[in-house]
Amino acid sequence: MTALLEKAFSETKRLPEAEQNRVAEWLLLELEDEKRWDEQFANSMDILEQLVAEAQLESRQGRTKLLTPDQL
Repeated sequence: MTALLEKAFSETKRLPEAEQNRVAEWLLLELEDEKRWDEQFANSMDILEQLVAEAQLESRQGRTKLLTPDQL
C-alpha cells in the first residue's frame, strides 16, 4: 500500500462510523466504475480502429478541414 493511501485510510479511521461507510461506499463505487470503464474501452478497440480508419480515409479524400482552437 502506498504512503498516500495509508494516510487516507488513517484519516478516514478518525471519522464517525457513518462517514467511514460513506467513504468506503464511494471508493468501492469508484473502483467498480474504473473497472467497467477499462472493460468497455478494451471491448471497443475494434470500433475505435474502424473510426480511425474512416477518419484517415476522409482526410486523404480531402473531406476534412483543420480546426484551430478559435474555431471550436
